[in-house]
Amino acid sequence: MKNIDLAVIGAGPAGLTAAIEASKYGVKTLVIDENSQPGGQLFKQIHKFFGSKEQMAGIRGNQIGKTLFESAKNHHVEIKLDAQVIGINKDNILTYIKDEKYSEIKARKIILSCGATEKPLSFPGWTLPGIMGAGAAQTLVNINKVVPGKKVLMVGSGNVGLIVSYHLLQAGIKVVAIIDVAQQVKGYDVHAAKIKRAGIPIILGFTINRAIGNDHVEKVELVEVDSNFKKIPDTQVLLDIDTVCLAVGLSPSVELAQILGCKLHYNAKLGGYIPIIDQNMQTSVDNIYAVGDMTGIEEASVAMEEGRLAGLVCADDLGCYTNKIDLQKEIANIRSRLSDLRKDTTNLSSKTLIDAPGIPSFEALNQKPLAVIECMQPIPCNPCEKSCPFGAITIGKSICNLPVLDTEKCRGCSTCIACCPGLAIFLVDMNYTNTTALVKIPYEFYPLPKLGMIVNCLNREGIIITTGHIRSITTAQKYNKTYIVGVEIDKSFAMDVRNIRM
Repeated sequence: MKNIDLAVIGAGPAGLTAAIEASKYGVKTLVIDENSQPGGQLFKQIHKFFGSKEQMAGIRGNQIGKTLFESAKNHHVEIKLDAQVIGINKDNILTYIKDEKYSEIKARKIILSCGATEKPLSFPGWTLPGIMGAGAAQTLVNINKVVPGKKVLMVGSGNVGLIVSYHLLQAGIKVVAIIDVAQQVKGYDVHAAKIKRAGIPIILGFTINRAIGNDHVEKVELVEVDSNFKKIPDTQVLLDIDTVCLAVGLSPSVELAQILGCKLHYNAKLGGYIPIIDQNMQTSVDNIYAVGDMTGIEEASVAMEEGRLAGLVCADDLGCYTNKIDLQKEIANIRSRLSDLRKDTTNLSSKTLIDAPGIPSFEALNQKPLAVIECMQPIPCNPCEKSCPFGAITIGKSICNLPVLDTEKCRGCSTCIACCPGLAIFLVDMNYTNTTALVKIPYEFYPLPKLGMIVNCLNREGIIITTGHIRSITTAQKYNKTYIVGVEIDKSFAMDVRNIRM
């Protein structure tokens, strides 16, 4: 039987970060994951992440996964893929299967990073082919390069539903609508804004009444619900679709924690039953830690900080981290970042276009080209502040603060446009000519427009309001596959045009 210092179960962002942090100090670490590649959900997430530099904000999820994997290898972390842990006993002996062979290892400490699974939604016809979890559709498109359907209905307006809908659009798939039983969008405003600018309706207060089809789903019948989520009679609506994606929540995967006898408690806000953990991520069982989505459904940035904390604590407990003063400082920094990432901003109302601190006045816009930051909801994110070479954007100590634009310092360089994970920054040049303005927008679709092309111009609701000429298409390595497209339009539309359609 092999003996190791630390076993990490799950090679997602939390597990890999924990392994890297512990291995930095000489902890002999093994990571086991049932998937064929490490990174958990990261490898199918092609959007840029929120958070701060410590969580690699502004970098796409699949790139973060590769970076963590390479870092783990560089720190001599042993990683076993296509290996499934099937049991752990009270002596910390793990049994796993790989290549149809059973193996056992004994670990001094174990970090559980088992992730979460998609929640289902049952309704008449829900077993028809073409009805799947949003994560499954994301895997088909971004990993397997397979189109799940041509006309998709997304159920759920949380971040998963909004993000996967955007990914489907990037794959050339028509998203007919996003529906939700709630009366307001559950995900970030900036994600919803991208969807609306693309012309996809978000229908609130509706659910699926039934799915219709023979050998696959062909139609869905929607029905309106009241404030108690009860179906309202005679409100049915039929939609022609061939795919339904369900983004109705995630359930923490706590099976291994249960086998070990870890105490659980129920937290509806965090997804269901989760292990009880202390401030160091330790469960109720000695030497067993839990991190990531299995401790509650949160952002990947939170998962990485939890993993970092657990890895440090394990290194200390194993006698590998000898400088106690540095240790306490680092732990305090991690806890501070976690507090920032978890800051409750639900009671802080979103700003409007008029009072958002990142939107210049008309007087300022008439003087020179300026960034227009349409980020109006407090969320943990600060890449725009870090990207500005002139210090024109300020977030402040809390990364949940709204960005403030200093119009005196802004040079209209456009760097912040491509660095914004929410694609919520634009540039407006009101004086491109005597009668026209130039609006620069972030663009992440193929094929790209061509210089001189006449395109339809859409407003924030995805409605065509005018036409314009493509005058510039800019990219750079630091833009990380986000293009900046400049479209010339009549001046009167400068503060309304926010997307183009060829």
